[in-house]
Amino acid sequence: MFGEFYEVVKNIPKGVVMSYGQVAIAAGFPHCARQVGYALHKNPDPQNIPCHRVVFADGGLSKSFAFGGINRQRELLQSEGVRFIDEKVNMAECGFMHI
Repeated sequence: MFGEFYEVVKNIPKGVVMSYGQVAIAAGFPHCARQVGYALHKNPDPQNIPCHRVVFADGGLSKSFAFGGINRQRELLQSEGVRFIDEKVNMAECGFMHI
């Protein structure tokens, strides 16, 4: 299951985010959003599996982002052109809607 999650996340382009639920659906496990979070927390290859591009459905960032914390996740996303409204990703502009 984790391998399928990682494959989906590898294909999220720069400047775009997906929610945990969207990743679960795209991987074929529609009721496994929490497992996506667990898998990404254990990400074996953050250089090639861009887990920073996965956010909550409302655009919120994880306070337990495993690779530098919530501020680092925001920095990575902003460096790729992801826009925020206050503390959340502008999902209407940067969310992946093509599942």
